[in-house]
Amino acid sequence: MFSNLRSLIFKLDPETAHNLAIKSLKFNFVPNISDENKDDPLFKTQLFNTDIDNPIGIAAGFDKNAEVYNSLFKLGFGFVEVGTITPVKQYGNPKPRVFRLVEDEALINRLGFNNLGAKNVLNRIKSNPQIGLLGINIGPNKDTSDRTRDYIECFNTFHTVADYIAINISSPNTENLRNLHDQTKLNSLLKTIETEKKNLNTNIPIVVKVSPDINDKEISKITEVLLNYKVDGVIVSNTSDSTRDNLINIQKYQKGGLSGKPIKTKSTLLINKFYNLLKGKIKIIGVGGVDSGESAYEKFLAGANYVQLYTGMVFRGPNIVNMIKKELRELLLKDGVKNFNEIVGNQSNR
Repeated sequence: MFSNLRSLIFKLDPETAHNLAIKSLKFNFVPNISDENKDDPLFKTQLFNTDIDNPIGIAAGFDKNAEVYNSLFKLGFGFVEVGTITPVKQYGNPKPRVFRLVEDEALINRLGFNNLGAKNVLNRIKSNPQIGLLGINIGPNKDTSDRTRDYIECFNTFHTVADYIAINISSPNTENLRNLHDQTKLNSLLKTIETEKKNLNTNIPIVVKVSPDINDKEISKITEVLLNYKVDGVIVSNTSDSTRDNLINIQKYQKGGLSGKPIKTKSTLLINKFYNLLKGKIKIIGVGGVDSGESAYEKFLAGANYVQLYTGMVFRGPNIVNMIKKELRELLLKDGVKNFNEIVGNQSNR
């Protein structure tokens, strides 16, 4: 069905098409997806001590305002991450701000944390309890005078309704946000969050989302901080503000974050670098170019414990989780494993 509609959808402005997808899910216009492999032991795993059916999640950015997370669970996702959410509602950057690079199977966005604000999202989640494992991705308002305070405010707002909270320090679309990758600044932020966790007496898992554009020296320093504060997970990675030279589409130099197939290899290499430094002490969620069983398989071999996608669904449609599981199943059975976790970090399989 999606393949028939794709040419029509792709005639729409990408942000308009996205809003239409949200509305379709909200009002159940997307047909139910039958999942033949829902209980397949090959894919069963745990995320932060909670059982999930499979390790395939949807990344923050799709369901920015937590409007359709339960519909996404019904599409087969093992976990859903909503946001990025800021304390106060903000419009984001001027339109147009999303660009579809069809020949490259990629998107470039400079949305700028457009969302309805923490209070609005909290009320929605409270009135519509999640039917699966829900992560909430938080960030600071563009015009804030104190970014740490914004993270703490969102943390306070969501710690009772989220299954984990993702600290977004890596969007290229909020000016100087990536400065938080600096070891001293990241240390200060995580120290404040740890103090707040103790004050609130909460054990909510904390995940940090990093940029794909960091160098080896930065990776080493970031992992030191993550290990020091015993964070529960790291998302590797966000969109890239580089990696443009080999793209085909004429829009390739639009300002913003590049996602999709062109950053697949870059993110996989980065996952492996984090895996070698973290040595299994912190869970890795691999993001970047996941659109098939093969691409998910590569992320697991590199060291990811879970994967997330967004752009892949834009190009392959709402049945993408089942497509990935079907393709991944064949690869795993060929390996003779009983569960995908057996191949995590095992690059000798290649």
